[in-house]
Amino acid sequence: MERADAARNRQAILRAAEELLASHDLAEVSMDRVAAAAGVGKGTVFHRFGNREGLMRALVESRVQALSDAVSSGPPPLGPGAPAAERLAAFFDAVVELATRNVKVMAAFEQASTDRLSSPIYVSWHAHVSGLIASAAPSLDADLTAHLLLGSLHSDLMLRFLRTGETDRLAEGLRSMVAALLR
Repeated sequence: MERADAARNRQAILRAAEELLASHDLAEVSMDRVAAAAGVGKGTVFHRFGNREGLMRALVESRVQALSDAVSSGPPPLGPGAPAAERLAAFFDAVVELATRNVKVMAAFEQASTDRLSSPIYVSWHAHVSGLIASAAPSLDADLTAHLLLGSLHSDLMLRFLRTGETDRLAEGLRSMVAALLR
């Protein structure tokens, strides 16, 4: 169980990092600046998050928790109970929606991340997507196809669509790609 002061510090640090990202580029958001904005010592930030990548990962994880909960136990089509193809389309719609609401945080995570494939978020998403693909289209290489689909989310092109407000086009493109793959 996390101590109350540690929980307050964690929330203050995450809030400070998010506020700084809202008005600065990632390169300008140092651990020193985050610590000062959060009203904690620099050592507290490093102890809690390790480095800037860890801090960005924690910000993203705080955003994806609701999506993870919906995938595991929410109502269909995102949650259990819908056909795999519908769940997969709903998952990508939800990811686009999440990225749209959090484009600067997601972009900062992408920029700071050195080993995205081993991040808990990616590992979880890959397991979910590959499981749905295996269920909906057993003839496909579900592992590779999941990597390819998820890889499309980690691109400068996706960020451009998000930043220029073309999220509907992006979501529709992902839905079309999923439907075509699973036919």
